Amino acid sequence: MVSDKSRTRLYWFLAGMRGLFSLPSLILMTSFVGFSAFAVESGIPRGEAVFMTFMVWALPAKMILIGMMTGGASLAACFLAVTLSSVRMMPMVASIIPEMRSKGTPVWLLLLVSHFIAITAWVFTNQNIHQVPRPARVAYFAGFGMTLALVNTLIVFVSYGAVSAFPPLVAGVLFFLTPVYFIASIWATARHSVVRIAFVVGIVGGPLCALIEPEFDILYAGIGGGTLAYLFDRYVVRRKRNAQAEESKA
Repeated sequence: MVSDKSRTRLYWFLAGMRGLFSLPSLILMTSFVGFSAFAVESGIPRGEAVFMTFMVWALPAKMILIGMMTGGASLAACFLAVTLSSVRMMPMVASIIPEMRSKGTPVWLLLLVSHFIAITAWVFTNQNIHQVPRPARVAYFAGFGMTLALVNTLIVFVSYGAVSAFPPLVAGVLFFLTPVYFIASIWATARHSVVRIAFVVGIVGGPLCALIEPEFDILYAGIGGGTLAYLFDRYVVRRKRNAQAEESKA
């Protein structure tokens, strides 16, 4: 029997490609059919929809971009909005790249694969990366992330014309599958208490901020809720956990 450590990087690249048939990938691909319908209804040409699928990649960022384009925003405003929405990817990159990097991994390769880190790739990788030998982890992630991006780009290209015949309710349901999955997967893969606290704070605070200040609701809920979750975890949850640990030792 061949051990995992003796397998080639090509084997692990192909193993990552097989992740295309996982539940996260299938839900995301279905959601991109819904994105195609949204692009059609917004008057975005097929070429632009296909281009932004691969180059912007993260689905929420594309929704923001199309919304601002149809609203007549300037190029600079569109660029700023997409950039700010993609800042949320930075903690994902910071947490997953060290798990993939091994001695001798070139920086340019890490920068290249980081383009394909979005929440679906992040969740899938967190669930499976520890089963892969460290020297092969970049190849494994590249096989999954690059294949997922290319296939979804192809889906947008092919389904662009067909989705115009979908009832609006069907297109909306297809698109809504992604946030439903995101909510469930983030909770299921949370390893630290602060993540779950921040999740609960966001679920409660997001709608409240939308009612109070709809133009800045995500900013307020994200920064304010994240800070509140961190402080609560540090000064309440951790202190309680440390006190219990000390009692158990005594």
